[in-house]
Parts: sequence; structure tokens; C-alpha cells
Amino acid sequence: MSWRKKIQTIAWCLLAVGIIVLLVAAAQKKDSLHCADIHIEIEGAEEHVFVDEKQVLQLLNKAGAVKGRAIASIPLRSLERTVRADTWIKEAELFFDNNQVLQVKITEREPLARVFTLQGQSFYIDSSGTRLPLSDRLTARVPVFTSFPGNKGRLSAPDSAVLKDIKLLATTIAAHPFWMELISQVDITPQRTYQLIPQLGNQVIELGPATDVETKLNKLYSFYKQVWAKNGFEKYEKVDVQYEGQIVAVRKGEGKPVIDSATAMQELTNSIIMAGGIPAADTMKKPAVVTTPPPAPKTAQQPKPGTAVNRQTPKPKPAAPPQKGGKPKKQPRAVMPARH
Repeated sequence: MSWRKKIQTIAWCLLAVGIIVLLVAAAQKKDSLHCADIHIEIEGAEEHVFVDEKQVLQLLNKAGAVKGRAIASIPLRSLERTVRADTWIKEAELFFDNNQVLQVKITEREPLARVFTLQGQSFYIDSSGTRLPLSDRLTARVPVFTSFPGNKGRLSAPDSAVLKDIKLLATTIAAHPFWMELISQVDITPQRTYQLIPQLGNQVIELGPATDVETKLNKLYSFYKQVWAKNGFEKYEKVDVQYEGQIVAVRKGEGKPVIDSATAMQELTNSIIMAGGIPAADTMKKPAVVTTPPPAPKTAQQPKPGTAVNRQTPKPKPAAPPQKGGKPKKQPRAVMPARH
């Protein structure tokens, strides 16, 4: 073997020994390092904080104190699973930084709606539909839904569809401060349709199925703005917005619905014209048609003094003979009532 090959072999051996020494030293140093501190960061809770640092520390120290413990003996993956086991914690990530500080990143679940079952139980749900328990620390200000049919942990297909509707309705209501202030709760009917119960008055708003929710709420907003604001909140006992292009309203004590004009649905600033009659069943889902009032009776009414009245043009009469020295007078197009 030439001297060059001998030198290369010796160099590689020294390099391998050096790497082994460094690895052993690093392992020994790691074994000698201890957790200097714990830093907890909680995200995802914009309005409601159901998980705090104290609660997370209790979860971390469940199997023994972490701070001051040798880093090599701390099972990070096991601690992550323990923290994630809390229902209110959506995600957890644990790692040590260069200063031997345990960094704990927590993502909290955000409640979307509160649900009351027919059996009287109550729980929250988040955007994924996960059930969340109530908390003694605070009550979330979220849309409330009552008469939920499901009560078991594993829901039937129809109950799962209702839960999906609840997520849609709650998201839509929570996105608009007006509806959050107005709507007290949403009742689920046995037919799995939905009724809105407002904060003001004793009215029931029939929303129907959870379809075209934005369109229905826009119609309801138009009704509030143009009719309810003028006539008051106590004059109606029921408002139905589930029919396309129409709002069916029932005044208190009358029992007969009145239907507003469809022009208010097309432009919120237009006036809503109330007219009598109930839509036929086969026209409930047709495009909106302006509802006109019934024809006025044929009996003539005396006009009010000082007002002009447009009347039908009378049949032409034989022209009077022309007056001397001038043209015949023209018949007026509008007849003004005599002043008294």
C-alpha cells in the first residue's frame, strides 16, 4: 500500500472517530439539559376563550411536572396527544427552542351555535360540527337553536342533515350584526323546517327549509325596513318568507294573511304595497308577480274639495254651433270640482 493511500485511510478513520465523539457529546449534553420554562400560545379564540394557560399547564403536568425535567425524558408526542384530548382544543404542537423552553402552540375550537335538544340537553357546535360541552367559565354569544331531534353521540342521517342546516344558518346569522341583534332563537319544527323568533314582539317568522337563506333574509329585511318600521312590531303575529318572491304576513287578530308586492323584493328601497288574497298553491314557487288590489266598487265617490280627479274621457257630443266672431270652445280634459 502506497503512503498516499495510508494517509487517506488514517484521515477517514480520524473523521469517523470525530463524528462519533461529537454525537456522543451532543447526546450527553442533551441528557444534561433540562426544561427551562414553558411558553403557551393559544390561537383561534377571537371572542370566546374556553381554554386558558392554567388549563393547558394542568394537562401538561398530568403525568408529572415538566418544568425542570430533563428534556430527553419528556415525551413530546405523548404530551401532544394528551393536550388534544381536551374537547375545546382543536390542534396542539409542542417543541423545544434553542433556549430549552418548551413552546406549546394551541388552536382552540370556536363555538358556532348553541343547540338545545328535545330532551333538554344543551351543547355547542363548531364549524366542523363537533359537539362542545358547556363551560362554567362563560357563555358564548352565538345563535341559539331549539328542539334539535338528535340526542345520541352518533346521529341518524336526517339528524345529521339538520346539524348541517344549523351550521349554515348560524354562519349566516353570525355574519350580520343586524340578525344577531334581532333573532333571539331559531326553532326546529317536526318537519325539520325553521322558525325565527325575534327579540322584539311576539312574532313567528317562518323561514321554511334551510335553502336560499340569504334571499329569504333579504326579503325579511325589506319587510322590516318598509312595513314593520312604519306599522310597528306588534301588528303582526306571523311572517312567512319561504315562498319565492313573496312575503305572507298575518296581522294580529285577523287570521287572514296579506301579501306584499314583489317590487319590494327587487329593490329594498321601494315601498311595499299590501294587498289582499292568498297565493294559489301552484304559484308559490313561480317568479314574483306584483299583487294588485281588488278592483274598486263602481259606486262613484265624491272627491275631496280642492283635489283634481282624472276621469275617463266622455263620449264626444255634437259640437255646438260656432259663436259669432270666434272659434268654438274646446272641451276641458280634466274636470275640476266646484269649490264650496
